[in-house]
Amino acid sequence: MILKENKIQTKSYFIETYGCQMNVYDSELVASFLEKSGYQSTSDYNSADVIFLNTCSIRDNAENTVHRKLENLAYLKKQNPKMMIGVLGCMAQNLKNELMESKPYVDVILGPDSYRKIPEILESRNKTNNHFVDTKLSKFEIYEDLFPTRKSGVNAWVSIMRGCDKFCTFCIVPFTRGRERSRTIDSIVKEVEACIEQGFIEITLLGQNVNSFRTPDGEFPELLDAVSKVKGLKRLRYTSPHPRDIDDHLLNVMKKNKNICNHIHLPLQAGSDRILKRMNRTYSKKEFLDLVIKIKKYLPDCSITTDIIVGFPGETEEEFSDTLDVAEKVIFDNSFMFKYSPRPGTKAAGYTDQVDEEVKQNRLERYIALQKILTLKNNKLKIGKTFEVLVEKESKKSANQWAGRLDGNMWVVFDKTNEKIKDLVKVRILDTKGITLFGERV
Repeated sequence: MILKENKIQTKSYFIETYGCQMNVYDSELVASFLEKSGYQSTSDYNSADVIFLNTCSIRDNAENTVHRKLENLAYLKKQNPKMMIGVLGCMAQNLKNELMESKPYVDVILGPDSYRKIPEILESRNKTNNHFVDTKLSKFEIYEDLFPTRKSGVNAWVSIMRGCDKFCTFCIVPFTRGRERSRTIDSIVKEVEACIEQGFIEITLLGQNVNSFRTPDGEFPELLDAVSKVKGLKRLRYTSPHPRDIDDHLLNVMKKNKNICNHIHLPLQAGSDRILKRMNRTYSKKEFLDLVIKIKKYLPDCSITTDIIVGFPGETEEEFSDTLDVAEKVIFDNSFMFKYSPRPGTKAAGYTDQVDEEVKQNRLERYIALQKILTLKNNKLKIGKTFEVLVEKESKKSANQWAGRLDGNMWVVFDKTNEKIKDLVKVRILDTKGITLFGERV
């Protein structure tokens, strides 16, 4: 008699992530809940039992992309009514009523503080097809006792805190992610140690405003110092700080620990004092420029990148010129550049002097053109010099070349020899094109 083998069919999940690296980290948290509940990851959402879209509300485009994706998923839901479709994250928090009204086939809507409910939802789903909505913000949830499910790689993202207390007038984050609360230093160090054991060699500490990190055992400089001591950690990065909270203590810690990358992402947003005040950024143009001088004093070769918003309500041509002026004075290595996008519920959305879309587009294009010049200028200064490069992946354009990063976060392409991914190697820079450096092994 031939016995038939009973195969247990494993259910599968698919997560699509939009927006910032905090959402990437949260998707890894969600994946850990799903896998502990017996689900396996799949790259084919057509056959998945659970589809979660982890969403962003920072700009209109991100929300519109999610709406289009959900409309496409409606067809799959008709074909397979048992499939669970969920919207997670900031958009779920901000637009739950609209989602419930316009997308009745969405089964689950969870805000960023509600992911612990996922095992309970999966269990109840086996008995009923009820919808589940939870977008309550928490004063306490920091997911401290959980380790995310990460794909293997070079860099791991580690969230050190949640929420934001700055209340910039253009930003929806305090309303979608709540107030600031920090994890313990010990729990973060343990997660970093676990990442190193899993094969990661670079860590990026994440927070809406990392240098607002506060615990009874220390603040952000103490955390940075503690993490830098983890054995096997080759590179340590963090993002994003607020200019108001960068101090001598932090810069001293960066100076004395060689595995902390010589790079600070320093969001400017605008160069006009009036616009900065309207944005509630709490610093002036002069204070920002003075801070850059201080950073360069401690870290002479520090790479400085930034965020820029053009066309904020009421911004005049002269005030936009102030932004260009700051960029030229600092000579930013790179910028993340955006047109202002009104977010319902924020103070700035209520301003009546919104800037015309064509004007915003023109200013964006002019800033982009300037940044290309500044990036090229900085990169040309590196030609002929030798830097340490972390080998991260094969070059997109040639199987015979590697792509890696300097600690200043610039990409370098060079010919393969005997190195392998995750190696730190010396590379002499020979040329630069666009934002990429080209070099040779030393």
